[in-house]
Amino acid sequence: MTILGDTLTMRRLSGTGAWTLLRGDNAPVALAVLGGHLGDQRRRMPAPELFEAVDADLAELRNHGFQVPRTGAQYCRDWLTAGYLVRRPGEAREELFELSEAALTAVRFVEQLAAPRASATESRLATIVERLHRLAVDTDPDTTRRIAALQRERDRIDAQIAGLLAGQDDTLPEDRAAEAAADILALTAEIPEDFARVRGALEHLNRDVRTKLVEEPSSRGAVLDDVFRGVDLLAESDAGRTFTAFYALVLDAERTAAFEADVEDVVTRPFARRLDASQRDQLRRLLPALQDAGGEIHQVMTSFSRSLRRFVQSEELAEDRRVHRLVRETVAMAHRLSGDVAPYRKLDVELDLTAVSVSRLAGMRLHNPADSETVEVVTSAEPQEADLAALRAAVRASEIDLAELTGNVNDVLAVRGPSTIAEVLADRPATQGVASVVGLLVLAEQHGTRTGEYRTERVTWEPVSPGPRRGAHLPQYLFEEPLT
Repeated sequence: MTILGDTLTMRRLSGTGAWTLLRGDNAPVALAVLGGHLGDQRRRMPAPELFEAVDADLAELRNHGFQVPRTGAQYCRDWLTAGYLVRRPGEAREELFELSEAALTAVRFVEQLAAPRASATESRLATIVERLHRLAVDTDPDTTRRIAALQRERDRIDAQIAGLLAGQDDTLPEDRAAEAAADILALTAEIPEDFARVRGALEHLNRDVRTKLVEEPSSRGAVLDDVFRGVDLLAESDAGRTFTAFYALVLDAERTAAFEADVEDVVTRPFARRLDASQRDQLRRLLPALQDAGGEIHQVMTSFSRSLRRFVQSEELAEDRRVHRLVRETVAMAHRLSGDVAPYRKLDVELDLTAVSVSRLAGMRLHNPADSETVEVVTSAEPQEADLAALRAAVRASEIDLAELTGNVNDVLAVRGPSTIAEVLADRPATQGVASVVGLLVLAEQHGTRTGEYRTERVTWEPVSPGPRRGAHLPQYLFEEPLT
């Protein structure tokens, strides 16, 4: 069964990811073009620049007999659809393209085939032995054995210092030093795949949380409660914690200064002449590349966290839930009617579909930054003393007062007995407007009982800012026991 399971897994993987790129019809062209432009120091390119570069590559390939009939933009769109390219928004309202995790894996695999490493270098074996020994020592629960291991390490260092003081020269030979540097560069070549994997994990987690909020009633209360309490769900995930630890390490001023000093020492040593110019440049650019890539992932994680909080606190979540409920009801109704009305039966019903009107390009008006230029003189205001009451009001406006809502529910239960959200609001008005309604819905999903899958009730409340009274239809929950 192990062989059968592995075979089925390999067959499933053969149609996805890096495997499809490696077995494609134009795999040599795709791997050479993508790896040449996006696989080295430059990780992303603006779309027009990439299209132009690919067109130039295709013209050269055609001159040497390769069958590449399409344009660079067409091939890039195909690679984007296949998942080999990832499209990101740029700062200047232009799209940026970068390699996906699958494409990075395929490019690194082919590069290793073209320039294979030595089967077992001394530097690599020494690294494995050292890290295995360190793991054994650090995880040993017997403190006596750990102390003995550290003392042996201290004795070895003392003996090495004594040898140097006595004039012994144990400097690493140039060939072994160059070998160790090549191993370091081989490890750093895998970092872009790690970053792509972390970014993919964060994107998947972001989608998964939103899906749970919309589709899974059992998990809504816990997720909503975490979001309203300020818990960063992405940062608390496995991928988020791992990346946060790495990012803190990269930004440590003392360690980065020592790292830069070590890099400068290495590239100026005599053995560095055995490395080519690109390898020395990779060593010099290692720390800035790590900091840039880490900053980008940190920005992505922050953006996802903020958008998730806006999604929960705005009307977008309620709209998505309503659409999801309507779709489920429609599908259930269609299933019930399928026994009486054939799916292919023509009905005398016409639906007006929405469409986006396309206007002429010449009729579009370009954005002029001067239109929004500030012409009034900016005046400085003197700082004033903080108003404690205003500060408390601002804090109350930014967070849902769950303690007040819990007290309201318990007070209504003491008078009315089992009550719904609408009955609670009838006796205890929503002092925070829609935020109080959302908070009651969170408490109901956690502590209340749903009266029916499709039963709803209408609730109304006064908005915080002046305006007409608002209303909404909510799932009907029944509070039966006092909340703690």
